[in-house]
Amino acid sequence: MGQNITVKIAEQTIPLVSKSPEHEELIRVAAKELNDKLTAMIDDNPDKSIVEILSIIALNRSIVVAGLKKQHQMIANAEESLLKELDGYLENIDKNSR
Repeated sequence: MGQNITVKIAEQTIPLVSKSPEHEELIRVAAKELNDKLTAMIDDNPDKSIVEILSIIALNRSIVVAGLKKQHQMIANAEESLLKELDGYLENIDKNSR
């Protein structure tokens, strides 16, 4: 069960459902950041349409997310490797202590 909220993006009112107060805060922060970025890009690119600018913003955010996913996977792989190495050390300690 969530809380109904609304945010405005590019003068469009968007109804959303927040899962928790923390989720609502994330939504509102993200909406503010998006609107700030949109305003800055409109000022810098007055010849581009809102659709073009929102597409550029979406692509840039998607690139960031893809990079973070790749970084997360590399960290998860390193963690798995370290755990296997640790297990090997612990097995050798256990064998040598008998």
